[in-house]
This record gives sequence, C-alpha cells and structure tokens, in this order.
Amino acid sequence: MNRVRTPRLNDIFPWQPDEISEPKPAHLMNFIDGKWLEAKRYREVVDPMSGEPFIQMPDTNEKELAPFIQSLAKCPKYGLHNPIMNVERYLMYGEISKRLADFLRSSEGENYFTRLIQRVMPKDTEQCRSEVTVTATFLENFSGDQVRFLAKGQTTPGNHLGEEAIDYRWPHGPVAVITPFNFPLEIMALQTMGALYMGNKVVLKQATITSIVAEAFVRLLLHCGMPAQDLLLIHCSGQVMEKLVTNPVIQFTQFTGSSSVAERLLELTKGKCRIEDAGFDWKIVGPNAIPSMIDLVATQCDRDAYAASGQKCSAQSLLAVHENWVKLGLLVKLAKLTAKRSLRELTIGPVLTWTNELIEEHIDKLLRIRGTKIQFGGKRLRRHLIPSCYGSFEPTAVFIPLKSILPNIDLVTTEVFGPLQVITTWESEDDLKLLLNICNFMKHHLTAGVVDNDPDFLNNVLGQTVNGTTYAGIRARTTGAPQWHFFGPCGHPAAAGIGTIEAIRNTWSLNRTIIKDTTTLSRNK
Repeated sequence: MNRVRTPRLNDIFPWQPDEISEPKPAHLMNFIDGKWLEAKRYREVVDPMSGEPFIQMPDTNEKELAPFIQSLAKCPKYGLHNPIMNVERYLMYGEISKRLADFLRSSEGENYFTRLIQRVMPKDTEQCRSEVTVTATFLENFSGDQVRFLAKGQTTPGNHLGEEAIDYRWPHGPVAVITPFNFPLEIMALQTMGALYMGNKVVLKQATITSIVAEAFVRLLLHCGMPAQDLLLIHCSGQVMEKLVTNPVIQFTQFTGSSSVAERLLELTKGKCRIEDAGFDWKIVGPNAIPSMIDLVATQCDRDAYAASGQKCSAQSLLAVHENWVKLGLLVKLAKLTAKRSLRELTIGPVLTWTNELIEEHIDKLLRIRGTKIQFGGKRLRRHLIPSCYGSFEPTAVFIPLKSILPNIDLVTTEVFGPLQVITTWESEDDLKLLLNICNFMKHHLTAGVVDNDPDFLNNVLGQTVNGTTYAGIRARTTGAPQWHFFGPCGHPAAAGIGTIEAIRNTWSLNRTIIKDTTTLSRNK
C-alpha cells in the first residue's frame, strides 16, 4: 500500500505523544467559535503508567458554559445542512473524510494516534493501531458521494397527478457527543463524524483521562477543512456536562459509557438521548466440541475477556462452557494463555475506573456464593509504577456454579470494567434453559457470542436472546467493533448504534415527510 506524505505533525498538533511528561506537559484548550480558548482553572491528568502529571486539562466550570450555549444557539433546529438546504456540504464532508483517512493511513498519522492512544489508555500496540485502522476505513467508507447517500430519502405516489409524499432524513440541530476512555479515537471519531455528516452542530466531550485524543482529532478535522463553526470541544467534568446537555438549546445527546450514567442522562434529558452503554456480555460455548478448533476458541476467549485489560463495553463477562469443551481442556488452555499477558507489552495494564480495593471487594462478595472459587488469577500485579488511583490486577476468572447464579443475579452480573470474568459450565437441556433465562434476566444487552457450528443449536440460542451485536459460529467472539457491521445494544428503546449507514441515519437524523400537491389541473371528469 502506498503511504501518503503528510505535513509536519507540529503544524497540526501542539504536542507529540512521546514528549509529553511532567516537565513538558500537554496543555489542552477548549474550542469555541473557531478559537482555541483557555479555561479559568486547570486540572492535572496523571500518566496511568507512572503516576506523574503529564496533561493539563481545562476544568471548565458551569459559569463558563455561556459561550458554548450561545454558539450552539446559532445553529437552527433544521441544522447546518439538510436535503434541501446547503446540500453542497454533503460533498464537502465526503472530501473531509477522504483527507482524514489519508492522514490516518500515512505512517506519520498512524503512528501519531497509535502512540497517543497508548499514552492515555495503555493497551498493547496492536489494539491501539487497530483503532486507527478502523477509523481510517470508516472515513474511507464515507468519502466521495457516500455522505450524501446517508441522506437518501424515498417517495410515495399520491392519490392523483402532482401529489406525492417525500421522506427526508433531517438533522437534530445542536447536539452533544459524549464519548468514553476505552476507545478514545474510534468511538469518538465515528460518532462525531456521523453527527456532522447529517448536518448537526456538535459539542464534543471526551472522558477526562483521554481528552487529549479528542482535541487532537478536532485539530486534525480543522486541518482537513472542517468549517470552524461546525463543532465545539469542551474539557470538563461529567457534572458540568450534565448542565450543558440539559440546556434547552441542545436537541439531542448521544452518550457512550457506563449504564448508570446512561440511565441518568436519559432522565435528565427527558428522553432526548441515545445510549450505547456498557453491559455484562456473555458467551455460550455449545456442546459440539471440535478438537482441532480448541486453540482458536481458547485464544478468542482470552482476547474477549482480557484485551485492553477487560476495559471494553463488549468484554466477555460471563463464559458458559459446555462440559464437552471442559473435557478437551478449554479452561486449562485459557488459564495458560492469560498467564502469558505482560505489563511490559501492555497485554495487561492499568484499570482506569476500578481500583484494586474495589476489584478485591467484589471478588470477596462473589466468593461467598456457595461453590464459588478462583479459577485463575485473583492477585494484584507486582513491580510497577501504576498509581493507586488506578487498578493493576492479574487476568482473573471466578468460577460460579450455574445454579448459584440466578439467586445472586445482581451481584454476579455487576460489570467490573477490568480483567475479571465469571466462568460457569453446563451440560443438559435444562442447564441451557436456565442459562438463557440468566442471559435474558440481565438488564443490558450489548454483545454476545454463541460458539458452535450446529445450526439448530445456534438458532435455538439466537432465537431466545436479544443482544444487539451477537456473534455466532465456532469463531464467535464478543469483542471487536469494526466499521463494516452495526454495533450497538438491543432491548432498549434508546439504544444507539455506531459505524454503519443504518446506525448513522437512525442515531443522527430523524424522518421528515413533506407531502407535495402541485397540480393545477382540475380533477373533475
């Protein structure tokens, strides 16, 4: 593949990933009405690997929200463009997408964002680079004419000549995008671009620890030709952002993150919100064990549970293995694979939202359930500089007997956003019925995996479950959100999607129908 020459990185970004340190911290700024602005107060973000302060982030307060609200108010409810106004902007964003993709495909651009992600969300290089690759492919998918195709409508013939109903995809107007720390480029870029494509004006807020990635992407957007009035960037706490999104000027909010915050935002915004929240994602390994596939299945189970230290909304939280696979040694192989994960290679790393104390407290509660035991792991990492405000824990699995799960369902299905999963085993048809009951008793339904190649077994499980993104077959996984298929939860009327044409249209636009009747001819015979 030919690599694209890019301008000097210093011309786009005011900081370089490997130069950021306590003596030379990255200094972030808010972006409003085409200007990079200081905040009255700043907060220090500490390096997850060393504990040293290395980023100065604006700690924007409620009294500083007025300029954001005023800027958003300049965007009408009918958006910055729509199918019958400023239509040339669809093509403009197709060209911007191409330029963004070209930059991310270049060696300089790919390495810049790979390393920047790794500095603030420590995970192995393959995981970080994959974010950049997925984002670049998404942007290529929506280059050229593809943005205007997002706004494609349809017509219905009327009752007589000159009458027709025309369905349009209409923007919300001023919107908010709130994105998490675990995929600081991919989720943020895909949702932000989807909003811009459909004609919305965006105010973007990224999770504090990874907010520098959002600012870097905004700076790149501007470099690639985005009009400066199309987007605002705010660095602030969640509490301050709540004040902003509940202002009447914001017509719609898309939130990706924890389930508790998602439910709170739905209440605060009175339903003017779409959510892609976390969940307790399950994988059922079926009865039709294939000896030649055991290494592949074990490797995928390891990745699903522990890649990015388990800090994925799609991470495998419950692994239910049929006894046929247990007899083949699947759980033994899984334990051996997890033992190979290393802090040096960042195949295990800091846990950014759960401390060691919280993880240990949860494990202790699980161990009080009858028949429960530590399957593997269960200890803190040693010999590191990870600060105590973050977790540092071995890949861990807790075995809980299947019949003990449902009586303790709320405890067992508490999502730990870290390297911890629950393992159980099953064998009979009654066990499977109980297992499916457990899956459907869960409150959130993002991803799931059904590992088997028997179509009858697959259809039995798939037909009785609801998870929005479900992988099925011997290679089934729970993680992996590429740009080529829909990714999002099901089982909730406010569920948002990401990545595909349908996800963008359903999340970032509404249907508007205009009924035209232009005939001047008499309809009397």
